[in-house]
Amino acid sequence: MANELMNRFGFDPIFDRMARRLFSPSDSDNDYADFGNLKTDIKESDKDYSLKIDVPGVDKKNIHLTYQNGVLSLNISQQHATEQKDEQGRVIASERSHGVMSRSYELPSVDKDNISAQVSDGVLSVTLPKVTETEDKDGHIEIQ
Repeated sequence: MANELMNRFGFDPIFDRMARRLFSPSDSDNDYADFGNLKTDIKESDKDYSLKIDVPGVDKKNIHLTYQNGVLSLNISQQHATEQKDEQGRVIASERSHGVMSRSYELPSVDKDNISAQVSDGVLSVTLPKVTETEDKDGHIEIQ
């Protein structure tokens, strides 16, 4: 019975869906096709680190950022549900998925009290200002 139901919708539950996502993602899969990649651009200047991370289709309430011990950690948890109905409005297929992704970036000497982040057009922008260094970088102590 389960095989007949799956054949009626035209896919094998294990392999066909995976192949469709890899080779031709459908509109309902677009938000999740690149979910695991979290493509990131990092720029460093004398004053700060600047990160741009692709997070298409992710609401900012599902993004969690922390900075501890020189490491910026990004955690994303996203849920998605779809239903297909026939002409009479009866549900013929219902799917739910939940994706979790995390990534860490080692960025030392950051002023963690002044980190800023915002999401716009599917891109998470994070600015991490560096702490000001002392004049004596080699640790030499002047004896008076």
